[in-house]
Amino acid sequence: MDYEIKTQGKFKFVEEGEGEPLVLLHGLFGALSNFSGVVEYFRQYNKVVIPMLPLYDLNILDTSVGGLAKYVHKFIEARGYKNFHLLGNSLGGHVALVYLLKHPEAVIKSLILTGSSGLFENGMGETYPKRGDYEYIRKKAELTFYDPKIATKELVDEMFEIVNNRLKVIKIITLAKSAIRHNLGEELKEIKVPTLLIWGNNDTVTPPMVGEEFQKLIPNSELKFIDKCGHAPMMEVPDEFNVILHAFLEKLKNNN
Repeated sequence: MDYEIKTQGKFKFVEEGEGEPLVLLHGLFGALSNFSGVVEYFRQYNKVVIPMLPLYDLNILDTSVGGLAKYVHKFIEARGYKNFHLLGNSLGGHVALVYLLKHPEAVIKSLILTGSSGLFENGMGETYPKRGDYEYIRKKAELTFYDPKIATKELVDEMFEIVNNRLKVIKIITLAKSAIRHNLGEELKEIKVPTLLIWGNNDTVTPPMVGEEFQKLIPNSELKFIDKCGHAPMMEVPDEFNVILHAFLEKLKNNN
């Protein structure tokens, strides 16, 4: 996926297509490539936007879910997006939720969460990877998906590079701990926008019961499960993911 990375002030982002903005937030080990299937499909209908979240660039005090939500707020303000849809995977979903709870004034049409943290997640586990242990990282990457083949060598290499960089590891651990501490349970009833939850039936990081709990707690929400699918449905089964998301966005359009 070779999209032009645009810059505005301190923000770097991809923006493809025209129409209502669909803003995509990636997770902790996420990258632009996680959303290539979504971008390719939805750029025909929407302005698809992926801000590059500064996972490793915030000062340590702002290296938190709240700090990233603040960054997203400033980015959306700088770009002037209105009537937009916000989609987050994993930590990106958590950031989307915190942004929304902090900014009820945001002109947002819908929220889409897939494998989101914010209630419960199995992180890298208690044992943080021994630096240089490629096998460990490969197994962790494979656990993200139902089909371990999705964890390509390229993907594992990217993760391996991150965990072998001491500063990046400190930031990753800080963000992961912030996500675990920042449990949103009680606050979720404040979310008023139509919400779609897309969950892999075989997600071991945020298991299906997490999706069910989100649905119980977010008032105007619907939950769709995808079978034989892990923690990142938009990567593992992009076609099914896109069909579910497109139907949801069309229904919103028709209800307006």
